[in-house]
Amino acid sequence: MNKRTNVFGMLCIGISMVGFSQQEIDSTKVEQLDEVVVSDSRFNLKRENSGKTVIKISKKEIENNQGRTVSELINSKSGIEVNGSRSAAGQNLGNFIRGGNNRQVLVLIDGVQVNDPSIVANDFDFRFLDLNTVESIEIIKGAASTLYGNAAATAVINITTKKASKETISGSFLTVVGTNQTQDDLNYNGANFTNSASISGSINKFNYVAGFGNSFADGLSAAKSDNPEKDAFSRYNMNLKLAYQFSDNFELKTFANHDKFKTDIDGFPAPNYTFADTNDEYHSKQSRVGVSPKLSYNNGSFQINAAYTKIDRETISDFGSTNEAESYIVDAFNKYTFNNKFYTILGLNYGDYNSLFTEEQNYTSTDPYLNMVYVSDYGLNLNIGGRLNNHSEYGSQFVYNLNPSYTLLVNDGYFKILGSYATSFIAPNLSQLFGYYGANPDLEPEENKTIEGGFEFNTKKGFRFSGIYYNRKEENTIVYTTGYENATTDATVHGFEVETQIDLVKDLTFSANYTFTELKDGVRLRIPKHKANASFGYSFCESTFASLNYQFVGKRTDRDFSTFQNVDLDAFSLIDLYFSRKLLKNKVKLFASITNLFNEDYFEILGYTTKGRNVNLGLQLTL
Repeated sequence: MNKRTNVFGMLCIGISMVGFSQQEIDSTKVEQLDEVVVSDSRFNLKRENSGKTVIKISKKEIENNQGRTVSELINSKSGIEVNGSRSAAGQNLGNFIRGGNNRQVLVLIDGVQVNDPSIVANDFDFRFLDLNTVESIEIIKGAASTLYGNAAATAVINITTKKASKETISGSFLTVVGTNQTQDDLNYNGANFTNSASISGSINKFNYVAGFGNSFADGLSAAKSDNPEKDAFSRYNMNLKLAYQFSDNFELKTFANHDKFKTDIDGFPAPNYTFADTNDEYHSKQSRVGVSPKLSYNNGSFQINAAYTKIDRETISDFGSTNEAESYIVDAFNKYTFNNKFYTILGLNYGDYNSLFTEEQNYTSTDPYLNMVYVSDYGLNLNIGGRLNNHSEYGSQFVYNLNPSYTLLVNDGYFKILGSYATSFIAPNLSQLFGYYGANPDLEPEENKTIEGGFEFNTKKGFRFSGIYYNRKEENTIVYTTGYENATTDATVHGFEVETQIDLVKDLTFSANYTFTELKDGVRLRIPKHKANASFGYSFCESTFASLNYQFVGKRTDRDFSTFQNVDLDAFSLIDLYFSRKLLKNKVKLFASITNLFNEDYFEILGYTTKGRNVNLGLQLTL
């Protein structure tokens, strides 16, 4: 019998222990450093010289959101709706960015493309990830197929894992205990547990990172029903990174990961085939190894990112299936800079994707690409490039990107205007072509054309404001009716995004964003037309931080599979609180959070359970 802990009382005790005592902070003015972005050009460029819309989630922001998941953190950013992140822990996630879906989003981890050739959208499953292993995240919104290839039509999410400590050996341990309850059952029992441990260090020219993590959540049913049956979720993560600096010019990095999770799910049992609370299960695991040698020379470098991934998935239900997949990825590229003004990257990306259905299926892609960035002395910046997709099933397809921007210096800050026109190519995946349900080997690839324009004003003294409009046209969109097929008409999605960040007073920061998304013709399920996020963060002192976060999600359309009719889901608002306190020279950190403070009752996905008010209490030790 599992023992449960009343964590609400623990939370109150924990907060009273740390208190709100303040320490004197050095009043010396600290100059704000220029923010550097990488993903939009693959060079370290100042934000003011970037013509793309890039969201950067820093190490500090991640540390101020401990206890959350990667999908929950990403879901607070403009232009993004991660559907399922507010539901039971094992819920499928829909990455709806700028009106797109999972197959139009590309994910990289430490520069290596990650996906699953056996799954319907050929995407990466964020349920595998532990936020405690992440150093930073960059999100490029808009088409980026020139640099990153197939599927990078609405966004590229570039995740960097934690770096090695500069000490010989350093350790970190984190544990979080929390509730996992619905709006109707506020029992405040401990039912959500996360633990992670890592060691890292540097010895002369060698550095290493090794980590282990696990997560377990119980107490919620995936299906919302009168007599809910608990659907547990458990996850395990193991990772290892090794690097050796042979000389000033040559470095070799290697990595290995093994991640797996298991979740109980609900489905559509026979004979009625209507959504119900069932005893179904879903198991998924992946193993990935890779190597990344880098040779540097005057004004340039040559690098290879290569990885092998093995994936096994099993669904246990009336519609059960077993999937095996593997992929080989090699991205070799040369970067060269002329006079700190002209940045070039020339590369070749190769992918070999295999999946077992009734028989083994595979395809390959071999893509040469070239991208150039020009940064002038008079404010004009230009990012331009092209890529030739060579697909084993669909032949050659050329995609390109033209991205000018102009920066006008204003006092110590800048005002920047930007524009972009880019094309993308999305090949049908193996599951859509040869899978168990609705496969269609005659599918045509989807093509996207995206145009966007906007501005950014940044004082570099605590105020940033930006706005962007985009319009994306989809041709041969792959849809599901009685099976997978190409839509007979083109689809156009447009919208705009507004963001601001303000240092209101010393140590008090306000950030907010608003997103408008609209499909000009037709319907997109579960994508809100209006969405807004706002956050206040306050540092009481150097070691004490608190934040209040607000999220509004407007009306959405969903499908009622009992009637096969579309229905509108009501808008909802959520408020979360977070508090952290560092002790013993920052070696110990206590943190607590309350999510859905006012216990809002709503549907994120029609028929599925959402989380009510929940409380988390965490402890981190750094040695």
